[in-house]
Amino acid sequence: MKPGDSISKGFAWLQRLAQSQQKASVPAFGPGDQVRVWCRIVERERVRQVPFEGIVLRRRGAGIAETFTVRRVTHGEGVERVFPVHAPVVEKIDVLRRAKVHRARLYFLRTKIGKTRLAEAGPPGAGAKAAAEAAERVAEAAPSEEAQGAAQQSEAPAA
Repeated sequence: MKPGDSISKGFAWLQRLAQSQQKASVPAFGPGDQVRVWCRIVERERVRQVPFEGIVLRRRGAGIAETFTVRRVTHGEGVERVFPVHAPVVEKIDVLRRAKVHRARLYFLRTKIGKTRLAEAGPPGAGAKAAAEAAERVAEAAPSEEAQGAAQQSEAPAA
């Protein structure tokens, strides 16, 4: 037996234990997404589920130690809660709205007052196509400069 064998065997046992505790299906979500986390609360003999809905500020860790922070504003007061992804307290996670953000940590939302709206993310790969369609709609809705100039000249009184 080599000196490192006992450590690697113990570590393998720990990895198997951690893998057995992980949830099979966790939805794909990230910072900026609006989620509803269903928490299990035990009150004496009664077990009930309570939703906590808000914006994901961050997601950190890996494996069994992975956590995410959700922030919501209730009655003008910001409330943040850290949830372990694979904990039995978390019944399920519903992704309500996906957002397109440029940061991994959205701590700047703590200083924002009122409703904060993040850019909504469409289906993957549709970004360029959707932007081109929006530009076409704007071009069609706005009259051209030539048409505006001709309309102004025709309205001018003849002297």
